[in-house]
Amino acid sequence: MQLPQSIQDTLASYGQTHLVTWWDDLNDAQQQALLAQLEEIDFPLMERLFAQRDASSADSAAQSSHDRAAKAEPPENLLRLPKTDADRSEWNAAESRGLALLQAGKVGAILVAGGQGTRLGFDKPKGMFPIGPVSNKMLFQMHCEQLAARSRDAEAPIPYFIMTSAATHADTVACFEENNWFGLPKGDVYFFQQGSMPAVDHREKKILLAEKHRIATSPDGHGGILKALAQTGMLDVMRDRGLEYLYYHQVDNPTAIMCDPVFLGFHEQTGSDMSTKVVAKESAAEKMGVMVSVDGQTEIIEYSDLPDERAQATDDEGNLLLWAGNTAIHAFSLAFLERLKRDGIDLPYHIAHKPVPCLNDDGAPVEPDDKNANKFEQFIFDALPEAATALVVEADRDREFNPVKNAEGKDSPATSRDAMIRLHRQWLQDAGAEVADGVVVEISPLYALDARQLAAKLPPNARFDSDTVLE
Repeated sequence: MQLPQSIQDTLASYGQTHLVTWWDDLNDAQQQALLAQLEEIDFPLMERLFAQRDASSADSAAQSSHDRAAKAEPPENLLRLPKTDADRSEWNAAESRGLALLQAGKVGAILVAGGQGTRLGFDKPKGMFPIGPVSNKMLFQMHCEQLAARSRDAEAPIPYFIMTSAATHADTVACFEENNWFGLPKGDVYFFQQGSMPAVDHREKKILLAEKHRIATSPDGHGGILKALAQTGMLDVMRDRGLEYLYYHQVDNPTAIMCDPVFLGFHEQTGSDMSTKVVAKESAAEKMGVMVSVDGQTEIIEYSDLPDERAQATDDEGNLLLWAGNTAIHAFSLAFLERLKRDGIDLPYHIAHKPVPCLNDDGAPVEPDDKNANKFEQFIFDALPEAATALVVEADRDREFNPVKNAEGKDSPATSRDAMIRLHRQWLQDAGAEVADGVVVEISPLYALDARQLAAKLPPNARFDSDTVLE
């Protein structure tokens, strides 16, 4: 197969002809695969990113971040956890509003599931990781059971929009098919794939090859969801289905409250474009982005951009000043996402310095010992400045934020399972049940979504003397 002249001209004009150095050595299938990748690269965008990278030194970028962090204050448009009867009455009213939205079929859910379980020593999509304390149900199933229960109680469908990546798409779709969509109606589950960005040499304007027929790429970040929703037609699907609000969560947090009526109710009540749940940071040193206000604008500052002295700053009562840790749980108004598309808003790209396996100039594979490449990612929270109203809602950390990120230690499968065990034991004890020491009871969302549902459903004088899954 002859390499199209248009591709040859494009590569030459952007100084990327090395990408087809071994074109004549490839078989037809390999040539087709490489050509498809070449046609997808936005070369003008890559040129802009090279210019951005080369124009901003690490020192100037750090100074800019330091300047913003110095002005950061706790978020202004903030709802703290209820403490008084008046607070609880307000939260109950918000819950009623949220339930009405669900019952009217105005709510959909978005799952970000583009990551592999590599850091967990798991060679499949992270959503397939087994996390149920007794059942070993995978993360996908935990989320789907919640959504199915929420839909059942609302007596209305809740479409599920699942964003995959090139690395996870095929396995994720196959997993749902093999597990009969985890009890969800097939017609309510939509898969769409986020984009990819080429990895580039960190010293020059050179896109890297992973193999002679394959460009080294990585997902374009969770902020890539805005492009992906538009390009795959999912925004049109949402509008056609009458959706107005979207609950957004990531795959690694099994205790996130799916389509939380309270959260949705506050989002709708305040006319928020984009709302975010936060939890209190455990310490100033915790590696967690913080929600702040800077010059009256709600935004998130990544932990790596927060100087130690600012991270450790305290208020008059000795509490952390910048305490509101980002959970990556959001609510969006569909009209806001459509406006971003209509106005051509493109989120900024962040540059990460990473080790990336690649080919050297002789075509030999290289496993770098050090960081040799730049990756480009977009972050969904960079949409916050575009929101006319951005609401921040505090969540109970023990109840709602127990992610699975690391193989061991903090935010690991062990800590996440322990949190679920403690939560379900507390629900049972509050409902009057007895749970023998050392016994683990796992409560499926299909049995009870929360402590109230459990108390209404559990037989009187219930006792558990062996590990159990309440289905």
